[in-house]
Amino acid sequence: MLVKIALASSWSRRHVLSMIVLSIALSVALLLAVEQVRSEVRNSFNRSVAGTDLIVGARGGELQLMLYSIFHIGQASNTISWKSFELIRDNPNVEWALPISLGDSHKGFRVVGTDAKLFDYFKVGRDEPLVFKKGKRFSDLFDTVIGADVAKKLNYRIGQSITLSHGMGATSFSEHDDRPFTIVGILESTGTPVDQSVYVSSEAIEAIHVGWQSGTRIRGQTVSESDIRDMSLTPKLITAVLVGVKSKLSTFTLQRLINDYKGEPLQAVLPGVALQQLWQLIRIAENALFVVSICVVISGFVGMLSVLLTSLSSRRKEMAILRAVGAKPRHLVGLLMMESAMVTLLGTVLGTVMAAIGLLVSAPWLESQFGFHLGGVSSIISTLPMLALVLALGALIGIWPGYRAYRQTAHDGLTER
Repeated sequence: MLVKIALASSWSRRHVLSMIVLSIALSVALLLAVEQVRSEVRNSFNRSVAGTDLIVGARGGELQLMLYSIFHIGQASNTISWKSFELIRDNPNVEWALPISLGDSHKGFRVVGTDAKLFDYFKVGRDEPLVFKKGKRFSDLFDTVIGADVAKKLNYRIGQSITLSHGMGATSFSEHDDRPFTIVGILESTGTPVDQSVYVSSEAIEAIHVGWQSGTRIRGQTVSESDIRDMSLTPKLITAVLVGVKSKLSTFTLQRLINDYKGEPLQAVLPGVALQQLWQLIRIAENALFVVSICVVISGFVGMLSVLLTSLSSRRKEMAILRAVGAKPRHLVGLLMMESAMVTLLGTVLGTVMAAIGLLVSAPWLESQFGFHLGGVSSIISTLPMLALVLALGALIGIWPGYRAYRQTAHDGLTER
């Protein structure tokens, strides 16, 4: 009976309550969107450094080193010598070491010069190896492997020729168009910066810069491809080194050895420690966004409370009649709680749908701009405890209007004024 009365009463005031439902829906959608983006940013960063024990680069900020070497954010303050890389690679505690050379791009995507062993040792997610969707790893000097987002956005296929650009801008006026590369492999999507990278060999980075000086091509100096292939293309300088150790116990020993290296100023960074620095840096912004979302939800509940309290003056006869036919105080409180719970439920469901659609629509843009994937509708399931709390609070909002309705006497409600 209370359910029928609550439904009939809410329907009679549907125009006013629909605005409250929309207000709650918008606040819930904002809360879910902020929580999902925050969670996915953390997951995306954590997935990107799954199998790397140490990141080695020129001495500077630990966070900066991780950002430009793994996430391709920002630029390196300095480079390190190939000799230092060889010393690290040949250390008995090192299982694998991968050189990373940055500085070039292709239509806004970073070009990464490295070793073909990257596809054996580099891990993402839960220690998952890189998987080829099509093709194979690079083997020739002018072969390249591209990430899933590069292939999707630029509509590339195996066997297609591409040219690299000098520098890392979306638009470059210095093209290495005299030495094109052939796409031999396309990687599966990983939800990490790998998807937005173009991989070539470290020797290829040296090859495309033969005849270049200070970032520009030397006029009148042309070198044939056959001559380039005959050259020694071992890099002199690289940007960073990704290291995997044989035993986790030797990680700190190797880190201290690298940090104390006298040959040149190097630093070895633990990815997990650098990530903690990043979370501490952005925690204030995260908390601020979360607090704003909570305040928006609370404002929606305050609006619903004000509507319920205001409507009591026009519902005095309704409440008095219910009291006259035997409704007890708990019935009136239950009726108002049921109405507020139904409004909250409708707003929560609508807000969840709005959040899911918003995340689905914005996912391609977030992937292309920031390189992380949103979980979409399935990931919203993880927010069910939060939604349950919102529903509980919405139901509790009806206690105060119910108490006020109980305080109104039957005589007061039936008397003409």
